[in-house]
Amino acid sequence: MDTKELIKKVRKIEIKTRRLSDHVFGGEYHSTFKGRGMTFSEVRQYQYGDDVRNIDWNVTARYNEPHVKVFEEERELTMMLVADVSGSKQFGTQAQFKNEFVTEISATLAFSATQNNDKIGLILFSSEVELFIPPKKGRSHVLRIIRELLEFKPKNRETDISEALRFLSSVMKKKAIVFVLSDFLSADYKQNLKIMAGKHDVTGIRVFDKSEVEIPKLGVVQMIDQETGKSHLVNTNLKRVRNNYAKYQRDRIHYYEDSFKKSGAGFLSCGTNESYVKKLLGYFKQRG
Repeated sequence: MDTKELIKKVRKIEIKTRRLSDHVFGGEYHSTFKGRGMTFSEVRQYQYGDDVRNIDWNVTARYNEPHVKVFEEERELTMMLVADVSGSKQFGTQAQFKNEFVTEISATLAFSATQNNDKIGLILFSSEVELFIPPKKGRSHVLRIIRELLEFKPKNRETDISEALRFLSSVMKKKAIVFVLSDFLSADYKQNLKIMAGKHDVTGIRVFDKSEVEIPKLGVVQMIDQETGKSHLVNTNLKRVRNNYAKYQRDRIHYYEDSFKKSGAGFLSCGTNESYVKKLLGYFKQRG
């Protein structure tokens, strides 16, 4: 992708996702993800209905009339986007590849965080952490994140979610809002997820293509594993083959949902043929 085409694509995604974050997600994001607590703002005269526990007795004695302390939510948060860039993301039979779908969701979340003056960081991973962009604020920073999601070329094609979770735990000491975006086809990440969910507010977003759910009867076809590059001749007419594949997919989905549920983390799944807007809004409202 040349520079001119990249800029055009980034701008197109910005226009679409920023509109969504401004008009749809902004309020939901704010109410779903709270700040670190309450911080002192000012002292003012007592008004009917104020909590008497907030009376500032020193100021009250000085002015000989009741004054109360006013607190406000300490709003500033950090969002970390942990995005899978392994080979299986370069797949799609619908309007978009999975990696393009992940980019749109990430951009929408990032602009929602920017609207609330939060910091946004990015981790791109395959079987290792490929790129780490430390959290910062601002539109130009979000545009850099979108550019990386669009054009980054990973060194590895396989997936290791545990490695990404371990890395995040090591670089993020303060509590963050974490979105892990992947098809979650790998396993053995339950323990590391539990550790990370104990420190951070974690949500998994499973992105999939509906044709991955089951194999249709197509006869003998050559299939390529996007993560290993190996090709195999598969007889899709055999019921045993189709059933084994369907079981593999069910097992991966169950592992994903069970891991996030038992870790106390949030999770949702969204196909590339579905509206991620509805899925995210439903998730935010359920949590709010």
